[in-house]
Amino acid sequence: QVQLVESGGGLVQPGGSLRLSCAASGSIFSTNGMGWYRQAPGNERELVATITSGGSTNYADSVKGRFTISRDSAENTVYLQMSSLKPEDTAAYYCYGDITIAIGRSSVRRDYWGRGTQVTVSS
Repeated sequence: QVQLVESGGGLVQPGGSLRLSCAASGSIFSTNGMGWYRQAPGNERELVATITSGGSTNYADSVKGRFTISRDSAENTVYLQMSSLKPEDTAAYYCYGDITIAIGRSSVRRDYWGRGTQVTVSS
C-alpha cells in the first residue's frame, strides 16, 4: 500500500552535516504529519522532528538549532538537514508518516514507518 524509503545516512565526523530524505509512495490520498525519529542501541525510539501538512515544525530539545526538517508535499517527501553533528546523534533514523490512503471509494488514515537509515558520527 504505502512505502516510506529513507536515504542519506552514513558516517560523518563530529561537526559535520548530513541530509536525510524520505519518500512516501503508494496509494496516497494525502500526507498529514511527517517526521523523523531515532533509536540508538539500548535506547527507546525518540522523536527528532516533525512537520505538519501546514508546515509547522517541532523539534527535540537536543537537536534544536542544529537540525532542520522540511517537506515537499507535492512529492510526498520529507527531509532532515543535520548540522553540527555530535557523537550522541549516532542512531538509526526512522521516517514517519501520518498518511491517508485511498481504498476504493473510501479513505483510511494510518501511521507508516520506514525501515531506517544509520547515521554514525565518529572521528
